[in-house]
Amino acid sequence: MSYHFTSSIEGPMERAVAATTEALQRHGFGVLTDIDVQATLKKKLDVAFRPYRILGACNPEMAYRALQAEDKVGTMLPCNVVLQAMADGHVQVSAVDPVASMRAIDNPALAETAAQVREKLRQVVAELAAAGTA
Repeated sequence: MSYHFTSSIEGPMERAVAATTEALQRHGFGVLTDIDVQATLKKKLDVAFRPYRILGACNPEMAYRALQAEDKVGTMLPCNVVLQAMADGHVQVSAVDPVASMRAIDNPALAETAAQVREKLRQVVAELAAAGTA
């Protein structure tokens, strides 16, 4: 089983981040964190790395339900969405599959919530792919 959903879109990184953030919002997610891995690696290790961003996406309603079902599930939240610049000029967008990541927890109520979040994240990635450009 794959642990992510991935598509490629055109455009510079900043437009891809904006398009991804908007798609997430349409499906009830907010972006809690935005980690610029390229900048962090340059600052901490003085190494060059491709543009790479990690967005921590959270759907408050789903997060609340997950926390009610399993109090330590917060160790696996928020749902990460990765954007990385590819050599061909596209930006690859990958979202975690929460069903795969929650499989380690034996809790049917949590599994149901994870399946609903999975569908929302699949829709986000599919919309970005269908749009083709960021």
